Amino acid sequence: MSRLELRARLAQRDVEFDLGLDDGDVLAVLGPNGAGKSTLLQMIAGLLRPDEGRIALGDTVVTDTAAGLFVPAHARGVAMLAQQPLLFPHMTVAANVAYAPRCKRRGRAQARAVARQWLAAVDAEHLADRKPAQLSGGQAQRVAVARALAAEPAVLLLDEPMAALDVTAAPAVRGLLRTMLRQQRRTAVIVTHDLLDALAIANKVIIVEDGRIVERGPVRGVLAAPRSEFAARIAGVNLVSGTAVGPGAVKTAWGTEVFGRGDITPGTAAVALFSPVAVSVHLDAPHGSPRNVLPVTIAELDVHGTSVRVRGTEQPDGAAGICADITAAAVADLDLAPGQRVYFVVKAQEVGLHPALAA
Repeated sequence: MSRLELRARLAQRDVEFDLGLDDGDVLAVLGPNGAGKSTLLQMIAGLLRPDEGRIALGDTVVTDTAAGLFVPAHARGVAMLAQQPLLFPHMTVAANVAYAPRCKRRGRAQARAVARQWLAAVDAEHLADRKPAQLSGGQAQRVAVARALAAEPAVLLLDEPMAALDVTAAPAVRGLLRTMLRQQRRTAVIVTHDLLDALAIANKVIIVEDGRIVERGPVRGVLAAPRSEFAARIAGVNLVSGTAVGPGAVKTAWGTEVFGRGDITPGTAAVALFSPVAVSVHLDAPHGSPRNVLPVTIAELDVHGTSVRVRGTEQPDGAAGICADITAAAVADLDLAPGQRVYFVVKAQEVGLHPALAA
């Protein structure tokens, strides 16, 4: 069994986490730089000792501060895959992959057989006799995947494993990880900044901000209806926070009401979500139709795919400015420019209203 249960606090880095994974779960960890994502991995791996907490891998407790228990990193049965493959430069590919079985006191012949098995699984068997310097970035990361899995880890930890790969190698390694983790039912935790990694590889996601988990759940559920500002930003939707003033409206702290559809309770904290493609931009406020009209000062204009993204300045509560995706022709017709005051308009039926995250 490779369940993961973690409850840990580290005062020096101001982080406090509480999470659990079932056998075979793949968890994506998303959040801004400095939020504490890598600290979470390091505590699981045994590279950092929490001030307080308990970490269990399957039926084995590897950290328990109350009992004075701390299993060192090399004895935890955890493998780490980082941005750089970190292969031993003086060893062949086959020897690199056979290293972990040899460390577990398997014989040379058995370790070589395990290496061949995993190199075949990652479509790198033909690279067995090469040295790491003879590999491309994508090939080296494939070998690193094989080496990590050859260790038969209870939990596989992945720290931005595609970040250093080029645009042609990254999709191949992403697909490989998806296949390997699902076929082998490996429990894994992947820290990433790339939404594609979460969508393609993971079945669960947590959003980490300021050393705390602010949102968690199935990947598609969280990204389809995010409740935190970072999750909304990475999912590409607009988020406006406020208080429910009826079953179909959220009122912001600065008095703007946003109408939409959803199950919210009057008087409770709520968020309004809507896609930038559902927003139109007007120079004058329109009247007489069931639409939300939001005054906005333009902060910037960017090309976003085949559209132009018009981004407003920060909301009065400091949240990211809301966006509209419109055509280049519309930008030219309206003669839009940063600093200009305009109106973002979105139909109520395009806005989803949801309860906010509990504080």
